[in-house]
Amino acid sequence: MAYSSQIIIHSKKLRSVPKLLRQASSVRWFSEDVQSSIVKEDEIWKIKGRGYQSSQEGAIKNLVNFNHRPHFLQCKRGLSMMTTTSIGNPFSSSLTNSKRGFASDSGLPPHQEIGMPSLSPTMTEGNIARWLKKEGEKISPGEVLCEVETDKATVEMECMEEGYLAKIIRGDGEKEIKVGEVIAITVEDEEDVAKFKDYKPTSSNADAGAAAAKESSGPSPPKKEVEEPVRSPESKTVKQSPPAPAGDRIFASPLARKLAEENNVPLSSIKGTGPEGSIVKADIEDYMASRGKESTTAPKAKDAAGAPLDYSDLPHTQIRKITASRLLFSKQTIPHYYLTVDTCVDKLMDLRKQLNALQEASGGKRISVNDLVIKAAALALRKVPQCNSSWTDNYIRQYHNVNINVAVQTDNGLFVPVIRDADKKGLSSISEEVKKLAQRARENSLKPEDYEGGTFTVSNLGGPFGIKQFCAIINPPQSGILAVGSAEKRVIPGSGAEEFKFASFMSVTLSCDHRVIDGAIGADWLKAFKGYIENPESMLL
Repeated sequence: MAYSSQIIIHSKKLRSVPKLLRQASSVRWFSEDVQSSIVKEDEIWKIKGRGYQSSQEGAIKNLVNFNHRPHFLQCKRGLSMMTTTSIGNPFSSSLTNSKRGFASDSGLPPHQEIGMPSLSPTMTEGNIARWLKKEGEKISPGEVLCEVETDKATVEMECMEEGYLAKIIRGDGEKEIKVGEVIAITVEDEEDVAKFKDYKPTSSNADAGAAAAKESSGPSPPKKEVEEPVRSPESKTVKQSPPAPAGDRIFASPLARKLAEENNVPLSSIKGTGPEGSIVKADIEDYMASRGKESTTAPKAKDAAGAPLDYSDLPHTQIRKITASRLLFSKQTIPHYYLTVDTCVDKLMDLRKQLNALQEASGGKRISVNDLVIKAAALALRKVPQCNSSWTDNYIRQYHNVNINVAVQTDNGLFVPVIRDADKKGLSSISEEVKKLAQRARENSLKPEDYEGGTFTVSNLGGPFGIKQFCAIINPPQSGILAVGSAEKRVIPGSGAEEFKFASFMSVTLSCDHRVIDGAIGADWLKAFKGYIENPESMLL
């Protein structure tokens, strides 16, 4: 009888095995010494001692190890997302870095950390132009939280969830905020706002944000960030140390470096009191208080005769820094070579005159020489597709779309909005699009889709500035850029032996990436381009 009862008990256990296996597919125990309690509510796994992030199907995706405090993560489906739009123009292609946090031993209620979004492929940091919402205000889907200055434009960041803005971590005018770094905290209940009055993001959150930024924007040079320690009121003196030997790296927090640059404070003269001797903001303030602002002023530059020079230091704008970085990268990594040709533009000018007469009669916009150049360049790329390519380590990527970037100089810097499928568009459409994008560039309101995805660039300094000829720097990852000079009248031989006539010629220079475009291929492209310019009627066929 006892033997029969044991068989029944074991058979019941065997029937429960499938259920146990299904549970095991959802949760794995990584440590036997951790007492974990799991509560599934609204697709949220609440696990003490170790944090897990679950996918939409409930499978374990990532293990996040927290050594100092309990932490809780949310399923992907439950993650709140923020969408970004250019000012006055919504779009939904970009998502900010946002992360759900849950109550821990610190007593904080459920909240969401909003990170600096990545709004373009080249963006590694951004600036907060201004916050349109204040702490404690209610936020609703579609409302703008703040304006972010990227490397290309000023972009609005909108919210897709209801809640309350509990804490602004990075305020108006804050600069050089790394992608993924926490800039604000939101909560669901209004009564939870006051609990975040003194909230500061933890180091683990900062590391997670830095990791997310590295994954989204590629490798970037490491930068040591330190939290500033709590200082006692009586700490008013700063120890001076001799300048650091040449080549030694000085560790300082970003805020300390910014304050030192603004007040001409030499970091090498300050002994840091932060972690591992790093310099923090309070060290700079104590240095300025102890020596006075006059003693911290750097010596003025002098000319050859020893007389002081009068100058002003202009801070870098975000777009200026990004432009400098990309151009330096281009010249250091791309083997440039240059091909120049002169093209007769008499027939082009005659055709433009006829087309503008038709445009004025129909109320359309006038067509510029640059519009005709863009069209000719696009058609030449279609005829010589090797120039419509880019280099990678494993292959040469040849594009089937002809998207022409057009360089536009503004007070804010250099922008390159893109004309997509320029080879398939008419001159009137190209003209209207160029004017519209150039205006947006001057207003600093370009959206990412207005300048991303170009395969070739045209830069014209001839018409606007009268430059005869120049060589442009390739805009990576593209392999070519056309520099357009001004047109000038020249005396050329006529039909007779002693006959002469006048003709207008325009110089253009093609900068090529020699890894992708061989010299003969570049010459073929210029031959095709010159054919369209000197016989412009062929562009209308």
